[in-house]
Amino acid sequence: MFDRPRAKFLTGAATEEQDAALNSRQQELLEALEGIGRIALEVTKGFPTNHHEHNEQESAEGCPICGGPRGLPRRLLNQAAKTASTINPVNAPAYWRKSAHELGFDPKPENISALTSKYWGPRPRRLTVSFMETAAPDLRRRILSHMNAWTRTGCISFVETTGVGEVRISRGQGGYWSYLGTDILHIPRNRPTMNLQGFTMNTPETEYKRVVRHETGHTLGFPHEHMRGDIIARIDRDKIYAYASRTFGWDRQTVDEQILTPIDERSLIPGSTRADQLSIMCYQLPGSVTTDGEPIVGGTDIDETDYEFCGLIYPRAPRDMPAPTVTETDDWSVDEDVLVPV
Repeated sequence: MFDRPRAKFLTGAATEEQDAALNSRQQELLEALEGIGRIALEVTKGFPTNHHEHNEQESAEGCPICGGPRGLPRRLLNQAAKTASTINPVNAPAYWRKSAHELGFDPKPENISALTSKYWGPRPRRLTVSFMETAAPDLRRRILSHMNAWTRTGCISFVETTGVGEVRISRGQGGYWSYLGTDILHIPRNRPTMNLQGFTMNTPETEYKRVVRHETGHTLGFPHEHMRGDIIARIDRDKIYAYASRTFGWDRQTVDEQILTPIDERSLIPGSTRADQLSIMCYQLPGSVTTDGEPIVGGTDIDETDYEFCGLIYPRAPRDMPAPTVTETDDWSVDEDVLVPV
């Protein structure tokens, strides 16, 4: 069950008041991020997603994880862009004042990609988490611990609340998926923002690492690495159509949507010029479907490049730092729309 990135965003300048509140490390990052790119004001497509139910055999083979990050109804796209810009001015529509390289922001080319209009910003933030169904305390703690694996280098953390969380987790039908970044704030409070179908205390630890950490990456705003153009260029279309039909029962349209539609590179952070096929955000595909016969390795856990990149765009305070396209959009009635004050 491939999940897919669904929107693009970009960066602008922070206000003087916000700039003054940042330490020099964060200020350098914020200025660098002004070069992220233009916001996609015309997000006419998301990244289509079919919701495939969890299959233990697929999981064991490292096949698609989930049904994908979900997209907002089109009527909320402008409001979502305003929300993202209010939460973090770096998301505001603007052209860069300076190039990232001029500012010394030169991450490794293997860095995972980050969609810029869903970026939470470089300040520490705690996102509250609640569960849609009754779950035992040990299960809730276990899920939260894997979500917080990203805090090894990142300043965005997750904490359970007894009320209605900003992140709302369901374990019901629908496979594995999450909304992207700041989009979670626009989801009606009676609906989940992340789905972890069937997760229990009996679910293997490897699946917690592979699935929960992956979906949390989407909540942080990270799209799929296997949707990067340089990875898609290695895939033999005829072979992937046959493989996906045989393995997942997908038709050609689904394969196009789930595998062969590339992310718009203009929406990615500078330096993300080459995909990291070992990233937790990249799925595994066998060498039998690639043009060079080499497999797309995929990631089963957050790798060091993931951690490094997360630390660059969500930097922790220095004293805390450890040592060194297209998805299906959702819809609901207009009276359920969540309009965030901006």
